[in-house]
Amino acid sequence: MYLVVIAWLYVAVLMAVAEATSSTGTLLGAIITFFLYGLAPIGIGVYLMGTPLRRKARLARERQDAALGMAGVTQPSNVSETTPDQGRHASAAPEASGVAPMREKP
Repeated sequence: MYLVVIAWLYVAVLMAVAEATSSTGTLLGAIITFFLYGLAPIGIGVYLMGTPLRRKARLARERQDAALGMAGVTQPSNVSETTPDQGRHASAAPEASGVAPMREKP
């Protein structure tokens, strides 16, 4: 798969160089040629070809979470919730809700 990607980008670079060095070509035309003939199609192709791998990884992660849930082990879903704030800013105060609480009738 990577050989096709490298070859396609090589051809796109050569097309862009030919556009830039042509007597009627421009540098802007070379950049547009590289993006429209090189990066855009190969990016879409690599994304589509990687879809089965992403699906397989997602299903494996779901099976692992289900197995941990059956065993009674809790795994944090978000690591940032379990670790302290590593930023240099003060932590935010809880936001006040815009709705007043409803009182019970006596």
